[in-house]
Amino acid sequence: MHVAHLSLADFRSYARAEVPLEAGVTAFVGPNGQGKTNLVEAVGYLATLASHRVSTDAPLVRMGAERALVRAQVVQGDRQQLVELEINPGRANRARINRSAPGRPRDVLGIVRSVLFAPEDLALVKGDPTERRRFLDELITARAPRLAGVRSDYDRVLKQRNTLLKSAAMARRHGGKGLGAPPATKSAGDLSTLDVWDQHLARAGAELLAQRLDLVAALQPLADKAYEQLAPGGGPIGLEYKGSIGERMVGAEGREDLYGRLLEALGESRRQEIERGVTLVGPHRDDLLLKLGPMPAKGYASHGESWSYALALRLASYELLCADGGEPVLVLDDVFAELDTRRRERLAELVAPGEQVLVTAAVDDDVPDVLVGARFAVEQGTVERL
Repeated sequence: MHVAHLSLADFRSYARAEVPLEAGVTAFVGPNGQGKTNLVEAVGYLATLASHRVSTDAPLVRMGAERALVRAQVVQGDRQQLVELEINPGRANRARINRSAPGRPRDVLGIVRSVLFAPEDLALVKGDPTERRRFLDELITARAPRLAGVRSDYDRVLKQRNTLLKSAAMARRHGGKGLGAPPATKSAGDLSTLDVWDQHLARAGAELLAQRLDLVAALQPLADKAYEQLAPGGGPIGLEYKGSIGERMVGAEGREDLYGRLLEALGESRRQEIERGVTLVGPHRDDLLLKLGPMPAKGYASHGESWSYALALRLASYELLCADGGEPVLVLDDVFAELDTRRRERLAELVAPGEQVLVTAAVDDDVPDVLVGARFAVEQGTVERL
């Protein structure tokens, strides 16, 4: 698939932008701070409903505007679709497909699929577990958009359960009396509803956990192969899922088994959770351990090895999505300037055959020669094809 036309209104620095695109390589070239990344960020937002640069939607709306619009004409084979997202900070975002009535944003998931390479990817290796969980969950949703609902359900239940635990913790801390104590409600005074929330959390958590485990197993050989292509002889690399339920994950068979084990772990951790006022067990506390040889990559891998590792994870994601059917858009946001000559050339050779490759660079020399295609100059809010 590829994006044939990108339209922006009040998105980031653009009051309006109309960018015709085509299959193959397209490079956006211009000085830093002129809006190159904003263009590819918009494509990524259509694919994931999130930005790779910020955690909230507010910065995506141009200063002084109330909302932003991102619209794309998407071509897959002989089929075309028009997909639009309306970004409303502080209110519900809305989506349209082929100018239909507004619907839920997650309804558009799967129409645009992308794999993004960006300087922020180093956080996959060097950052905290949140980055690696996000990587897994976004890839899960890209492969099966229906699982966005599972993620949403899990987050909703987790929030409700944490609210209950926090109220109980405060009530016990203050004895239900005194300045700052919460009202003596049933939810604060007893935990009779906690069993129900445990079941809901374990049910959604088991589905999410099963999907993550399957994904890690599928990614492992692809990531190891990609790392060898980028850094011959530097591996092997290994991906190991570290669950908050610990040894209970060993030998688990299927979602029902995981559900029971999560429920058991929640029961055993209940006293500590009530004391701390927060849920301590579940996929939101898990991590993906990245190993380089026998050692964890975090803390042991050099800067160059960390870059190769992050790139290998993205290349493995691309291969996995291609195997599912339909190539995703490859987005390389100011990546080549960060790489040494060897890695730059190897990465360019690997991505060049992609159906659509979008590249941003500060100068033409940062775009490897093998990436031949359309060029746009981006400067002072204008996007002009050269």
